Amino acid sequence: MSCSCHDHDPLIPQIAVIKEIRVDTHDVTTFKIVDSFGKKPFEFLPGQCAMVSIPPIGEAIFSITSSPTQKEFIECSIKKCGTVTDYLHELEPGSEIGVRGPYGNNFPIEDLKNKDLVFIGGGIGLAPLRSVINYVMDSRDNFGKVDIVYGARTPEDLVHSKDIFDVWPKEKETKVHLTVDNHSQNWNGHVGFVPNYVKSLNFDSNKIALVCGPPIMIKYTLQALEEMGFKKEQVYTTLELKMKCGIGKCGRCNIGDKYVCKDGPVFRCDEIMELPNEY
Repeated sequence: MSCSCHDHDPLIPQIAVIKEIRVDTHDVTTFKIVDSFGKKPFEFLPGQCAMVSIPPIGEAIFSITSSPTQKEFIECSIKKCGTVTDYLHELEPGSEIGVRGPYGNNFPIEDLKNKDLVFIGGGIGLAPLRSVINYVMDSRDNFGKVDIVYGARTPEDLVHSKDIFDVWPKEKETKVHLTVDNHSQNWNGHVGFVPNYVKSLNFDSNKIALVCGPPIMIKYTLQALEEMGFKKEQVYTTLELKMKCGIGKCGRCNIGDKYVCKDGPVFRCDEIMELPNEY
């Protein structure tokens, strides 16, 4: 099941306003977005995406990082990595943008209920996972134990610092495991790549795993989980960064016989035969 609210041409964005901006890292900023009436632009489910446009600069698709339980706005955490994102990072609160969505399918939240979960994110890959993590936290009694594994290149590249350091660790039966690729003077935590860290944590293989990050991280994390006894049917990933038009017209998001925008971006790992080495 996926949530959709298109009541007009799906290629025509609605006017939206940037309500608030939070700088997460040197190249990642989180935008709170409302419609022109100051309301949440549309309803969605965890894992779905939004297309953000800046006429005449262009448009790009982003995962929605806020939870559907947030009723006042949607959030997108956007990494500075191209023409549209560079322009977005220069905007100020009150700026108008275009937004359309939601696109794609969602994490199977009903199937996750009463299960022990492990979320595994790398870099900006925490953004789509944050939506479902906060959904779980807002309905905490409906889910089992939660482990959150998150890594970035350096401590300064860790996004959503308030969540990972202050909020999620205080939730019941929830553990946050952080790692960085490169040691720094101010870091006393684990140092190492996410896949190796996952193996060292030696999770019980009865958990459901949700994974998002750079493609190479996803590949090696899946290998690590398989070595630990996880079946591919127990692991979900999201490939929203490969989506382009969002509605199955451009054909640029195919992986094997799948189209990310039509069949994903959320996939159970036995459903995809191969993962791209890069987007």
